[in-house]
Amino acid sequence: MLLNELPDGAYATVARVIAASRDVDAVALRRLGELGFIPGEPLQMLRRGPGGREPLAVLVGETMFGLRLLEAQCIEVTPNGAP
Repeated sequence: MLLNELPDGAYATVARVIAASRDVDAVALRRLGELGFIPGEPLQMLRRGPGGREPLAVLVGETMFGLRLLEAQCIEVTPNGAP
């Protein structure tokens, strides 16, 4: 499942980071890893922007990030229950 498919409030674990489209390059993927989106890392999808769109507010550890849809589509996750 991709991060952008998680419902608001859901918890998950990062499975891997992939290039979801030609618009995503190695620099963008490395940036996601530097932000903490690495395999095994727990996260929570907090909420989406106005109208259920961008940005997607995601909590990784104690830090909240605002991701574009394209970035969220690069993060494969495994849903799980609350921590």
